[in-house]
Amino acid sequence: MDQRDLHELLERVAAGTASVDDAERVLRIAPFTDLGYAKVYHHRGVRQGVPEVVYGAGKTAQQITGVCRALVEGQDRHVVEGGQQRVLITRLDAEKASEVRNSLAREGGCDALAFAYQELPRLGILGDFPEPDGNGSVVVAAAGTSDLPVAEEAAVTAEMLGNRVTRLYDVGVAGLHRLLAHADEIAAARVVVAVAGMEGALASVVGGLASCPVIAVPTSVGYGASFGGVAALLAMLNSCASGVSVVNIDNGFGAGYQAHLINHTKASA
Repeated sequence: MDQRDLHELLERVAAGTASVDDAERVLRIAPFTDLGYAKVYHHRGVRQGVPEVVYGAGKTAQQITGVCRALVEGQDRHVVEGGQQRVLITRLDAEKASEVRNSLAREGGCDALAFAYQELPRLGILGDFPEPDGNGSVVVAAAGTSDLPVAEEAAVTAEMLGNRVTRLYDVGVAGLHRLLAHADEIAAARVVVAVAGMEGALASVVGGLASCPVIAVPTSVGYGASFGGVAALLAMLNSCASGVSVVNIDNGFGAGYQAHLINHTKASA
């Protein structure tokens, strides 16, 4: 259940097509399904505006399939029409993705939703991408080609949450003209995600060009003294540009999620 499902349920009660008892039963049920190995949270969309996302690392293909089926089926198919319309699975390797696809087809329960796998960001996608409904565009800028797995994780996450994404790839500060050629896209953005390893300087440069929030994502790309992304993380935390915030190393999902929240913020009256 998400905010839209709850709103539709209350509208049905108001219209008389669902009873108060029906609504009470749905809202009284524990907001999760206990599968033994996981407690699948159905009310995250109601509480936070974004439905549950599945973290694939450390889970078996069978566990991922079970969680996806529970999310799609929802709590009470007779009152709320199904559960989540789409499910994002992060940190999913290709071999496990193939097992998930076969398991979903074999066990059913998600028949109406197609499963797709994007190998570069290691994302599994159950269902279709929504139409963008944000306030503007999310720009994802990646310093180098080696940063693309993290950048794509951020970009696809934002798209799955209903954002229009503009990708600016291989625009690192070692060739500053490449970034400056996209000054118009940066100026028009509602939020910019800056993804960089090595010394992590891209975030500060973008922060000096943009009038919107900049989310910096340090990556583990770099030689020995980069310490697996720690050097970029510290550089971004010490950025001299105002308006730059920082997520964890290689956390493209966290950056895409945060960009979504910023791009969907409603102005107060």
